[in-house]
Amino acid sequence: MKITVVGTGYVGLVSGACLAEVGNDVLCLDVNPEKIRVLKEGGIPIHEPGLDQVVARNVAAGRLHFTTDVEEAVRFGTIQFIAVGTPPDEDGSADLQYVLAAARNIGRLMNDYKVVIDKSTVPVGTADKVRAAIAGELAKRGVEVPYSVVSNPEFLKEGAAVDDFMRPDRIVVGADDEQAISLMRALYAPFQRNHEKLVIMDVRSAELTKYAANAMLATRISFMNELAVLAEKLGADIEQVRQGIGSDPRIGWHFLYAGCGYGGSCFPKDVKALIKTAADAGQHLKVLQSVEDANDAQKQVLVDKVVARFGEDLRGRHFALWGLAFKPNTDDMREAPSRVIIAELFKRGATVTAYDPVAMEEAGRIFGDEPRLKYADRPMAALDGADALVIVTEWKEFRSPDFAAIKATLKSPVVFDGRNMFDPALPRAAGLEYSAIGRK
Repeated sequence: MKITVVGTGYVGLVSGACLAEVGNDVLCLDVNPEKIRVLKEGGIPIHEPGLDQVVARNVAAGRLHFTTDVEEAVRFGTIQFIAVGTPPDEDGSADLQYVLAAARNIGRLMNDYKVVIDKSTVPVGTADKVRAAIAGELAKRGVEVPYSVVSNPEFLKEGAAVDDFMRPDRIVVGADDEQAISLMRALYAPFQRNHEKLVIMDVRSAELTKYAANAMLATRISFMNELAVLAEKLGADIEQVRQGIGSDPRIGWHFLYAGCGYGGSCFPKDVKALIKTAADAGQHLKVLQSVEDANDAQKQVLVDKVVARFGEDLRGRHFALWGLAFKPNTDDMREAPSRVIIAELFKRGATVTAYDPVAMEEAGRIFGDEPRLKYADRPMAALDGADALVIVTEWKEFRSPDFAAIKATLKSPVVFDGRNMFDPALPRAAGLEYSAIGRK
């Protein structure tokens, strides 16, 4: 199949590369010439494990191409994926300007049948707006060209996106006509050879499914985080509680780990957007509003622990921070707890030296030439001159540190662990004062 993908961010680039991997001819469009230059020169503008190899392999095979030419992109594919950003507006709603701009370009330039697929995470009713945008452009041209609009939400985890696309547990397709459904079945046939994974539904239900999935996962995280705070007050251990409830098959093990809050490009944005969608429909989502409030509060928990130990006035204090990305295996710092924690430490007069395997360049872009923030090239180097260590992201390389060396390097033998990475007995046996989330 000939496929156009509009947008080369996480969703667009992963989708385009993986669709090329199974033999399709794919053209990826981005209006950012720098991103296309990087891709054409063999680089990858985002950090996603394994993606560089898939892209390189399919570029070399002649199945994956990149362009900034909108007319070329519209002309190229019968299937047109829209995978552009939908950042939150000030009121929490998803900003659809890039989605609708892509739709208008398709309507302005198309001359034959197209299946236009909303791959971006978009609110319920977006397909109607895309359909209207295309129809408006065709009307301006005075032509009638057939087209279908489909919702095909992505369910990709940053850090595991390639594997998620190549081995999906379900493929949700919202479509209202048989021609589009037939093409979508053919498109995804290579990804479901073992068993049927395609879930066909109406367009609006598909749009809501994406938000519902992320909202449910965010709810589990915030629920466990609130229980962790309660566990500390009651003298219980949230890890033991997690094992107790996770073994119930009705609950399961996933997304039950307490920590210092969720972040990233999906959960915070999608929870806000669903709350706003509901408000526009006259409904107040009390549970989801509490999920968002609980997550905002959870990002303060490590700071509260630091203040309880060292005092509200942190002038003259210096902290080592392990982890900047919102989760491992990505350099994404959107809504990352590290940003809140660093800002709160600065506000109280402290300075910070941070280490992250891949996100320090992104941190430099976010914080600029902030004199109170330094970067270390190794985890242990971040501890030099630090009063305490704050762990924010659960990178694998942090899992088995030399606790004796940590104690010897820190001015005060104090570790604040925002991801419950260790059995508390291990750092404490080395003489460290170890404070985690909801642990005894």
